[in-house]
Amino acid sequence: MAIHPIEYRYGSSEMKQVWNEETRLRKLLQVESALARAESDVGLIPAEDAGVIAESIGQVSLSRVKEIEDEIHHDVMALVLAISEQCGDAGKWVHFGATSSDILDTATALQMRDAIRIIREKLYRLLDVLLKQSDAHKQTVCAGRTHGQIGVPTTYGMRFAIWACEIDRHIERLDQLSPRIVVGKIGGAVGTQASFGENGIAVQKKTMEYLNLEPVDVANQIIQRDRHAELVLWMANTVTTLDKICTTIRNLQRSEIAEVEEGFGERQVGSSTMPHKRNPIKSEQVCGLARIVRAMVEPELLNNTLWDERDLTNSSCERIVFPEACILTDHLINLTTKIITNLKFYPENIQRNLDLLNGLNMAEPVMIALAKRIGRQEAHRIIRDCSMEARESRKNLRDVLLERDDVTLDADEIEAAMDPYGYTGTAVEQVDRVVARLQKRVQAYKI
Repeated sequence: MAIHPIEYRYGSSEMKQVWNEETRLRKLLQVESALARAESDVGLIPAEDAGVIAESIGQVSLSRVKEIEDEIHHDVMALVLAISEQCGDAGKWVHFGATSSDILDTATALQMRDAIRIIREKLYRLLDVLLKQSDAHKQTVCAGRTHGQIGVPTTYGMRFAIWACEIDRHIERLDQLSPRIVVGKIGGAVGTQASFGENGIAVQKKTMEYLNLEPVDVANQIIQRDRHAELVLWMANTVTTLDKICTTIRNLQRSEIAEVEEGFGERQVGSSTMPHKRNPIKSEQVCGLARIVRAMVEPELLNNTLWDERDLTNSSCERIVFPEACILTDHLINLTTKIITNLKFYPENIQRNLDLLNGLNMAEPVMIALAKRIGRQEAHRIIRDCSMEARESRKNLRDVLLERDDVTLDADEIEAAMDPYGYTGTAVEQVDRVVARLQKRVQAYKI
């Protein structure tokens, strides 16, 4: 019976495939095969026996490995014995000179490589939809907000472009850190390679060549966990961007604001008791599960503080952290992509909120226009006084400005200054630059 929500509720089948038991077994077998071939290349074991080992790993079953582990209580030794059973006399060379972590950590690198490939692809999809929304809404003027209060206008295109640039930076970071994550090791006990004699460095190098991995420069019994911590930190940083995006969408979907809304299915139900509800449940799921990914940062950082050449406190923890973090990160990227793709806009509400403060949100451009005549500080004082008067009297700022003798702007100048559509600066230009630059990256990736 399924227990964990990842089993039945969250995550893509392709990312789950990377981390399931069968895939893990195949990666471990792949490493053992590559090790045997490398050892035969340098003359440590007979070439024909290495060939038998490589041919036999396909016959090893997960059920048999588990059966042996139930008897001996050691996962890698159970793997070794299960392989040896299929190899006849050649079985005596399986795992020659290696320690468990050589196989485990190198197999993890193979899984990490597959996971990173999937996540990178999903990020490019998200980047693509963000750029499309940026371009489509580069002239959709809306109320900007700071401290939760309406300020001068901005555009929806700017918002999407900012998010697109952030996702692009995450892709760059992923590309930069990947070579540090996707590495393997063959070092034997405590990492000295003593069990391979003078061939240790060559065995490690050749094993990694067969696996298309880079070897570590130096390691003790395990690959150092600062590498893995960097990936988990990256995932936490990335899902926090998704959290930010979806928090903004949730706020903009509030009944009082109602400028945008998540896609809502024809037969979708918002509430079991309030039939009218259309809740931002997808965005809320992103924000909620992002907390779980962030919570994995500390355990993975602590996995680097092991005793001496190694202990086993990292192992049980990583059995949970690696698959869960990758599966949830992939899931949240997928979900955010769907949210952005299907986002619904309400132009009438965008306009309503732009006009909500009776012109008070346009105090800055009036101040700028006045400052060109009397100086910035005096203009700020006057327009502040006018704004406070308009707020208290509930008049339109325009009317208050026209009543004041110290506002030396005529009606047309005030009208022009208070036009929100004329006060978006270089927003369109900035969006165009971002879209042009990042679309090239997206197209290059697709090619």
